[in-house]
Amino acid sequence: MKTNRLLLALPLLGLAALAALWPRPTIHAQSTPVFSRSEYLTVRWAGRDNTHVIRPGGLVEFIGPELRKLPRPDRCDDRSFYMNTAMNGLVKEGWEFAGMTPDDIIMRRPVGR
Repeated sequence: MKTNRLLLALPLLGLAALAALWPRPTIHAQSTPVFSRSEYLTVRWAGRDNTHVIRPGGLVEFIGPELRKLPRPDRCDDRSFYMNTAMNGLVKEGWEFAGMTPDDIIMRRPVGR
């Protein structure tokens, strides 16, 4: 009789130990919001003379005068050449490519705390 109780108690103890040690999801980790520590700018193509950069805070900078100073190689697409030049200038300020549409390039840079 004692053997039957022992044979029944051992699996139940094993299940209880397994349930106690089973990993549980941490609820507090999911409720912590993650905030982006980045700022974004937009380079908008509107022709060589009207291309502009929209910086964080709403400052709009027309870069057409700077683009006119650059000699464009023959048989080179205006939009690609000048947008690439604008991006390379912004990379020197710490901006990196984030995305694009047919007329816009979005760039981002991390913001310090």
